[in-house]
Amino acid sequence: MTVDGASTLPVADMLAVLDAESQGWAIGQAVWADGAIVDFVLVYLNEAGAAILGRPRTELIGRRYRDLWPETVHDGTLPLYVDVVRTRQPACRTVSYERSTIAGHFEIRVAPWGDGFAARFVDLAKVTVQTGSDAGARLFDVLDAAFDGFMLLRAADGKTDFVCEFVNQTGAKLSGGTPEDLVGRRVREFAPASVEVGLLDHGLDVLRTGETWHREVSSADHARVWDIKISRADPERIAVSYRDITDRVHQQQRISLKEAQALYAAERMAALQALTAALAAAITPADVYAVIGSLVRPSAGGAGLVVLLRDQARLTVHHDTGYERDVIERLDGLPLTHSYPATEVMRTGRPRYLSDLAGFEAAQAGEAAPVPAGDRKAWAFLPLAAAGEVLGVLVIGYRDPREFDEAERDTLMAFSGLSAQALQRALLFEAQRSIAADLQRALLPADLPHLRGARHAVRYLPWTHGADVGGDWYDVIPLGPDAVAVVIGDVAGHSPTAAASMGQIRNALRAYAVEGHSPTGVMDRVNKLLLRVEPDTVASCCYLEVHLAEGTATAVIAGHPVPVLTADGVTRPLTLRCGPPLGVETEAGYIDTSFLLPGASALVLYTDGLVEDRRYDIDRGVADLCAAVGAAPTLDPEVLLDHILAADVGPIPRSDDVAILALTLDHDIPAGGRRHAQRRFGGDAASAPAARRFAADILTAWNEAALIDNARLLLGEVITNAVQHTVGDVEVRLALGPQRLRVEVRDRSDRQPDRRSVTDESESGRGLHIVQVLARDWGYEPIPAGGKVVWFELDRAS
Repeated sequence: MTVDGASTLPVADMLAVLDAESQGWAIGQAVWADGAIVDFVLVYLNEAGAAILGRPRTELIGRRYRDLWPETVHDGTLPLYVDVVRTRQPACRTVSYERSTIAGHFEIRVAPWGDGFAARFVDLAKVTVQTGSDAGARLFDVLDAAFDGFMLLRAADGKTDFVCEFVNQTGAKLSGGTPEDLVGRRVREFAPASVEVGLLDHGLDVLRTGETWHREVSSADHARVWDIKISRADPERIAVSYRDITDRVHQQQRISLKEAQALYAAERMAALQALTAALAAAITPADVYAVIGSLVRPSAGGAGLVVLLRDQARLTVHHDTGYERDVIERLDGLPLTHSYPATEVMRTGRPRYLSDLAGFEAAQAGEAAPVPAGDRKAWAFLPLAAAGEVLGVLVIGYRDPREFDEAERDTLMAFSGLSAQALQRALLFEAQRSIAADLQRALLPADLPHLRGARHAVRYLPWTHGADVGGDWYDVIPLGPDAVAVVIGDVAGHSPTAAASMGQIRNALRAYAVEGHSPTGVMDRVNKLLLRVEPDTVASCCYLEVHLAEGTATAVIAGHPVPVLTADGVTRPLTLRCGPPLGVETEAGYIDTSFLLPGASALVLYTDGLVEDRRYDIDRGVADLCAAVGAAPTLDPEVLLDHILAADVGPIPRSDDVAILALTLDHDIPAGGRRHAQRRFGGDAASAPAARRFAADILTAWNEAALIDNARLLLGEVITNAVQHTVGDVEVRLALGPQRLRVEVRDRSDRQPDRRSVTDESESGRGLHIVQVLARDWGYEPIPAGGKVVWFELDRAS
């Protein structure tokens, strides 16, 4: 890399001339590398140049341009110097800098000088030379070659106007004349338009304050746009630089327009995406209307919105937002023969746009009772069309007149199309849900019977959607004057098939219960029937046989949550023997459990949707339920159920149907001092273990554990003897007196008990002998209507 500074500087006389110049002068020497100019060394700078650049010559001379002014490498200035040296052709450049290393609006004339260049430069914002000086003449030569218009104005007429002292060729051309036409004339004479747009006032302010003014200014007719900068040159003069930027402004306007169009398209897409997402989540027509009101109207910029749907030959209002009541009342039930624009849209399926009130009134001209405009001045009437069917019309009103351009019309039609599809889906869902609700009501009991000594209440909370029907059910079945079966169950699945199976199970349970079967007998028979007629159906069930007069109950559980009992201030889930769900095992072998129901107690039966789902453990849900029942203000069944549902028991939100039944026993049950209980058992081999289990459960509940073993043994012998020698059911009665327990077994046979003689070799016949030995007393009595009662008594413990 080489540089030869010795041959660059001119002779001393020339340097003296340059030193005396008021313009800036600089000489640069080329720096070569690999046959190319890569930089310049500043070898000369006069005092005027140093003053213009704002730095001492000693800091600048001898240093390279890339180090001094790195911005010149990229803004084209340094390449211009290289080109001047290479081509040996002078050049001129105007450039502005606002950097830490250099600042100003510079006019630079460059000429080749030896193995480098000589540059004459001036900061146009700091011109203070007089027009008559030699230096001024040379400066004006430079200004004439500038790309920007430049004008030097001197204050005149008491500083209320300016006289043009100089204008360069570019400035004169931009001003629509020649320098000869402008120099010496006042601004008010040759540029009245500048007075109109306030430029003269701005120039006077700059002269007075010394603060530079820089703006983009449009001509009075807005045909041209100028970039104008006004600076004070001295106390009497201002320098004005200006350029015509109309093309640039128009280009920027085109860019801005495209940006605005792109932004509008993005906003439109975002609005459509938001609407699509919201409508996808809308299930019912009310959901769809809420979305339309909250998204469509604001997105479309409307001040009011009405959804009109067709009902035979009329339009009816199904939703409105922002409309006056008198307008809505007039629209509701509007005949399709009316000339209101929505009726035309309903008939044709084509949108209609009215940009002002005159168009709206003209559309209804001749109508005896036109629809009032309300507080609106423009309207969009949009068809709600889906799958080739026009469901109705979406009307959006605007408070101010407006023109609907093509883009806005496309957006509005997209809004109405999405809304129509969602609304059609929601209306279909509503119709299906109505059918499902009717089916559900038909499958559940319309009215439950009144009970003597007890009150009940039920709630059914469907979770299913559309045509799906839940399989939860409940029932209360009278079994006699003081006996009732209370049932609750749940068929797996949510479908019309599950609902049909539920109806069959409910009817079968009712039939077997009314037929007089024991709780286990009812459950066994329903299970076998279900496996035979609906082998793919599975159901859970809780069946209670409640004897109100004696305050006892017998329960059979088939894969179902156990009831909750609250009595004497204690609330707990019952401890019951549980079997598999119905429809799972042919020989399920359901086992019952008997327990006491004291007066002023309440039972709560429920389906699993109340207390569990995949997110919520059943133990936690049952604990919630017990807490809610225990905290209820009263055991009135209606109040109790309302309290449970308000207590947010179990998983919230729910993911399954819920059936819940509350049974409250009155205070006067059971009556009297003696405790008694009775049950009917089938005349088969299963009766003996069932009867023994019944006796053990009741005696345990009566706190008579000492009597259980003997009572079970003797009852087994007596009931086995009855089953062997009679046809039909057998009835067992327990009565606990102050001193003794009396157990009775009733059957329909008149045959007397036969206590046969037995030996060590006898294989049977020992039953009555055992009764004779263990019982305090025993005997039999004929029943006048037929049959007999075999009884025995056991002493209670002291």
